[in-house]
Amino acid sequence: MLTLPDLPYPKDALEPHISAKTLEFHHDKHHNAYVTKGNDLLKGTGMENEDVEDIIKKIAGDDSKSGIFNNVAQVWNHTFYWHCMKKVGGGKPTGRIAEKIDSDLGGYDKFVEEFKAAGAGQFGSGWAWLALEGDKLKIVKTLNADNPLTKGMKPLLTVDVWEHAYYLDYQNRRPDYLTTFVDHLINWDFVSKNLG
Repeated sequence: MLTLPDLPYPKDALEPHISAKTLEFHHDKHHNAYVTKGNDLLKGTGMENEDVEDIIKKIAGDDSKSGIFNNVAQVWNHTFYWHCMKKVGGGKPTGRIAEKIDSDLGGYDKFVEEFKAAGAGQFGSGWAWLALEGDKLKIVKTLNADNPLTKGMKPLLTVDVWEHAYYLDYQNRRPDYLTTFVDHLINWDFVSKNLG
């Protein structure tokens, strides 16, 4: 059974970077719609009580289950995305994640350049991710509901580049939204926790 989690902060916590109105629509309407539709599609499949990540991995690439995949993966992606942001976040990280970014990606500036390029370069709807492939950091972009779990990677950070994530605040200026996300919103504590 899919559930809509509460946001990990008040709806106005990310202002002025992401408005309460955007979070109201994005969380209460879009995310909730994936939960409702996903639960409807899961009925009678025998997967209703399975772990969300297990469902995603099990049915990825199965065209006969694409409706289930799209909704279940979007529930997971959005829940993960909310935790990737915090009030007074962003900027250069410290600790082990900073060391990994230096060693695996060529430094923070290179990470920023490649992460923003992945988000800006995702044609249509999708996500940009910082993920762990084996023991190496990798920046990837995915289309629609897809995520690194389907490629055997461990997601550490994501930014949602579906238009509903930013359009009320940034209109068609996706690059500005991505810059703001990196500079002011990334929850590096969450990313570090995912790194382990």
